[in-house]
Amino acid sequence: KALSISTPTPIQSACITEISKGKNVIGGAKTGSGKTAAFALPILKALAEDIYGPFALVLTPTRELALQLAEQFQALGKAVRISVTVVFGGVDMMKQASELTRRPHIIIATPGRLVDLLQSSSDCLDLKRLRFCVLDEADRLLDPSSTFQTLGEIPKILEAVGASKKCQTLLFSATLTASVM
Repeated sequence: KALSISTPTPIQSACITEISKGKNVIGGAKTGSGKTAAFALPILKALAEDIYGPFALVLTPTRELALQLAEQFQALGKAVRISVTVVFGGVDMMKQASELTRRPHIIIATPGRLVDLLQSSSDCLDLKRLRFCVLDEADRLLDPSSTFQTLGEIPKILEAVGASKKCQTLLFSATLTASVM
């Protein structure tokens, strides 16, 4: 209701049930098609059933997209009073580490800053209990020539998440490239 969604878009219809069943999902749809709600709604539903933090990590390539995702999560999760922390470069890293010690439900991050925090302030962040790890704009995050790959940021983050059987991996992108598949 907060976002004036009355019927699901095709990407939401295809993904929400599958994610709710506990499946790992790759979702591809054009920009503006409702991809964020396709992964945010099942995450928020699961969070409402077992509320602890950190519950979900959403990786995204840019700070602008991180802020947009945070707004959408806050609007969609208003009823369950979620806490969202956004982590990206260009902001005081100590302040971000302090916010992470409060164990937010949803962490939305750019890979570079998250790796910096994992390496310099590892005591502020435990990703082993995550239920969801989302790569939004996965084509950009997984492109072999991207700095996220050449600097090894995505592998470092996935290592910190660990091989928990409880953690679902969700990949969303407007472009399903070979690296995403």
